[in-house]
Amino acid sequence: MAEDAEICRNEIFGPVAILNKFKTEEEIIKKSNDTEFGLMAGVFTQDINKAMRVAAEFDSGMVGINCVSMCFLQAPFGGSKQSGIGRENGIAALRMFTEPKTVFVNLTY
Repeated sequence: MAEDAEICRNEIFGPVAILNKFKTEEEIIKKSNDTEFGLMAGVFTQDINKAMRVAAEFDSGMVGINCVSMCFLQAPFGGSKQSGIGRENGIAALRMFTEPKTVFVNLTY
């Protein structure tokens, strides 16, 4: 598939997955991050060290290791870049909708 194909360059919502062949970790990280979007990425491998290393380099809000499109109410859900800012679910959602304020009171006045 051409690297500039719409399915490779845009967010596609639905039961769709893009599988990429690569020879080095650096190659797939660069390819994965070369987009305006970053909602979720997936890493499929039996090597957990490799999976964690690659997941850390993906510029996305979520990374599934040996899974994709999972959602838990306790875990933050959201993307990066044009896929949005902020997070839904869990404590992250509460923080997103609050604005802390500090009020000082001098009782010796």
